[in-house]
Amino acid sequence: MTHRERFISCVLGEPVDRPPFWLFWGPWGTTWQRWIQEGKPEDANHKSFFDPDPPPAVVPINCGPCPAFPRTVLHEDTETIVHVDTWGIKRRDFKYSESMSQFLEFPVRDRRDWEQYREERLNPDHPDRLNSPWREWGKSWMEQDIPIQMGYFPDVGIFGGLRWLLGDEECLIAFYTMPDLVHEIMDHLTSLYLTVFEKVVREIRVDVIHIWEDMCGRQGPLISPAHWEEFISPNYRRIRAFADTHGIPVISVDTDGNPDRITPPMIHSGVNLLFPLEVAAGCDINDLQARYPNLAFMGGIDKRVLAEGHAAIDRELNRIKPAIVRGRYIPDLDHLIPSDVSWDNYCHYARSLKELVCSTGE
Repeated sequence: MTHRERFISCVLGEPVDRPPFWLFWGPWGTTWQRWIQEGKPEDANHKSFFDPDPPPAVVPINCGPCPAFPRTVLHEDTETIVHVDTWGIKRRDFKYSESMSQFLEFPVRDRRDWEQYREERLNPDHPDRLNSPWREWGKSWMEQDIPIQMGYFPDVGIFGGLRWLLGDEECLIAFYTMPDLVHEIMDHLTSLYLTVFEKVVREIRVDVIHIWEDMCGRQGPLISPAHWEEFISPNYRRIRAFADTHGIPVISVDTDGNPDRITPPMIHSGVNLLFPLEVAAGCDINDLQARYPNLAFMGGIDKRVLAEGHAAIDRELNRIKPAIVRGRYIPDLDHLIPSDVSWDNYCHYARSLKELVCSTGE
């Protein structure tokens, strides 16, 4: 099978020669530096030695703020840097260690801010949205029969886009204090995505629409299933209808944390691939498959185990083996690789996963 055929058939629950072998999640920057010190060639990435299948190639289109905000440094000291990013978010980052940003200020606080941002940055027809070699790359990917994807972090997200504009806590409060504005933002973002997508599918084949949300924590979703149905589902259904019209078989969602309570409305809204299934948040691929047999999954391998040694890695891969056998599952880590993972342990993981995936297909 080609990479595209194998990926699509796996997600749709059709027969495959073997599951896809991906090494989707890479290392933190500090992990990268550790690996170089431990013998990884500096000019080789974490995939170079294991010949994985390519995940969907992402069409380089701009579905975020256009024009983007210029990255502007506001303050810098020996440990941190405060800057405004391309979305207009003011954040503080550590210089020499891995950590989430401290988000200091978001660009939208009220309807007036939203209307100005929308007019200045979110015109669906801005010519720079397609100002890249996407046609040439897309045609090359089609010739190679590689799966092709529209959408990626952070530029395509319904809840994700809302929180990137208002902020995490602020957007959750807005569901109660400014519901009309929440509807308006989500509706406009969806219209923007579909306008850009429409121009792409006229010229190249697309296999995946990907939606970044990151709307869950260890305790579960940040919004209720009822809020999903009211605010988000109508826009997912618009995306699903677009996908069906244009023969796009996969709609994938990336959300960290535990999405269990909103998984049923996701499925009903047209999602058929969900990842990364963080084990630390309580996600268990075997349990999820049992309860959602018509949904495909990617991820679900506990990244923390890679720090514990070869035997622990082998036990973790043995734990997820039944899920590989059942199908509709692309085994991979449940997020980026932290710096307590040695290069030797990572190599053992990658080789062992490849052996497991290939033997499962025999």
